[in-house]
Amino acid sequence: MSGLVVVSGCSGGGKSTLLAELQRRGYRVIEEAGRRLIQAGGATPWDDLPGFLQQAMALAEQDYHTHVGTAGWVFCDRSLVDLASALQHLTAAPCLAPLATAFRYHLQVFMVPPWPAIYCQDDQRRHELSTAIGEYQRLLRDYPALGYQVQLLPRLDVPARADFLLDALSRDAGELTQ
Repeated sequence: MSGLVVVSGCSGGGKSTLLAELQRRGYRVIEEAGRRLIQAGGATPWDDLPGFLQQAMALAEQDYHTHVGTAGWVFCDRSLVDLASALQHLTAAPCLAPLATAFRYHLQVFMVPPWPAIYCQDDQRRHELSTAIGEYQRLLRDYPALGYQVQLLPRLDVPARADFLLDALSRDAGELTQ
């Protein structure tokens, strides 16, 4: 079983804040490939969405290979599935099918639901909440279609949300430890 645990869901729903809390607690975290790409001056979704998704997928694939054999939990801010889902939605190319057997993450995927009260746009998140909700709905469909079990994260304060996630993991598969 992979120790790469995906935290996905609605853009602006609190993923990065949750992952920062997990990192503060000593866990390894892989920051979202798309944000890192934008911050590094690479392709952007507003100038070339297909090119951006392809570059972000290449970065996420590198992340996967770098961390897949790491002992203990490694938390991923999104995954290849998120990017392939977006690219497939955009181009209708069958991007998700190969991920059913390749690049497998931990079976349990944690999803943050839309949370309008905390949603905000920034330099890397220029889209509207309605776009983020559409993406969330696609991911709720695509992760289970690839054999993942989706666990919705409740709207709690950050420490309680981290506790919820870690408790769910310990109940699911106690063989991996920090």
